[in-house]
Amino acid sequence: MSVAISSMPDMNRPLSLLQLNNRISSAIVADSGLRDVWVTAETGDLRVSGGHCYLELIEKDPDTGRPVARLRAVIWASAFARISAEFVASTGQRLVSDIRIMACVNVNFHPVFGLSAVITAVNPEFTCGDLLRRRRLMIERLTAEGIIDMNRTLTWPDVPWRVAVISAKGAAGYGDFITHLYNNPSRLRFHTRLFPAVLQGESAPRSIISALDRIAADDEDFDCVVIIRGGGATGDLASFDDYDLAANVAQFPVPVIVGIGHERDVTILDYVAAVRVKTPTAAAEWLIGKLDAALAKVRDLASEIFRAATSRVSGGLQQLAYCQGLLPSLVLGRVQRSLEALNSSVPDALVHLVGDILRRRRDRLDSAAQLLDALSPQSVLRRGYAICRVDGHAVADASLLTPGAIVTTTLARGSFEARVISDNKQ
Repeated sequence: MSVAISSMPDMNRPLSLLQLNNRISSAIVADSGLRDVWVTAETGDLRVSGGHCYLELIEKDPDTGRPVARLRAVIWASAFARISAEFVASTGQRLVSDIRIMACVNVNFHPVFGLSAVITAVNPEFTCGDLLRRRRLMIERLTAEGIIDMNRTLTWPDVPWRVAVISAKGAAGYGDFITHLYNNPSRLRFHTRLFPAVLQGESAPRSIISALDRIAADDEDFDCVVIIRGGGATGDLASFDDYDLAANVAQFPVPVIVGIGHERDVTILDYVAAVRVKTPTAAAEWLIGKLDAALAKVRDLASEIFRAATSRVSGGLQQLAYCQGLLPSLVLGRVQRSLEALNSSVPDALVHLVGDILRRRRDRLDSAAQLLDALSPQSVLRRGYAICRVDGHAVADASLLTPGAIVTTTLARGSFEARVISDNKQ
């Protein structure tokens, strides 16, 4: 069996790999369609070294999110400073991984490093539109799920003094917040507890969610949560435009205050948190204002109670003074009327009363006299009895008489004497 190889390239003159790559490079350079081409892609693995920016341009399947195309890219230092400044000024954030950009590229092929793209310009308006589009989609999703207003509609305690703070440990923003909170002019007392978290970069959303989970385990110990981050590059806030983080804040069981970035900076958290302020110091000022309002309300109530009590006491004192002034005349009048009543009624009543007493006493004396009369010896004698006396002593027992004794007998009328002749003793 013979093999025809006449139509194949000449194996006697093969190309080296370098020659082939040079041909590819020359072909790419010669193709005007690969120069100054505007492409859209998502950034990945972005890093800055020596003033140059190295990154990957990635295209993902919209349904699966899996990469379908990749291309290494570079922005040389000569252009990166200009492109970066323009991008930050327009979008409010730095060029970072995981954002969509529109870039003007020149395609190159290096014999050693292979295919790559040199980025000469970036259209920041495209990224702004994409960021707004992504944020709008997150808002629409949170709204459709019915959770976007959950934290914003929570009822605030009258005195939110127990504060859970999510911040980077040792951060200047955290120090400003604590200093301002505890050195308030009204000397209001707060209780704070720090839950450290990363607030910058790709790991920030997961770190903040973890801190929220720790707070939720003791949510009854806190009146609110404060998520604060001090000043810095606006681009560092891109990590806060995260759906999972927004959903956690929206559904958190106690009110959340967000104080990250600057006044003009906006993230998805500003749409779901109960309160949005511009700085950590502003978050402290908001809490102080809340307690100042509660304190003012207590003072108003105390003043109202004092005024009511003072009015009541003053009225009582006036009434007491009036009574004190009126009392002497009332007593004198009452005494005078009593005397007049006594003068008008006592004489007649006294005469009748004394007469009744005298009659009762006379009747009693009459009864006693009649009783004494009935019991007197004279009354007994009138009934036929006699009294016998010997030597002036009454004799009631005949055995006591001796012969020859003189007995004086007293009758009702008169008396006589007799001598005892003999006794009749038995």
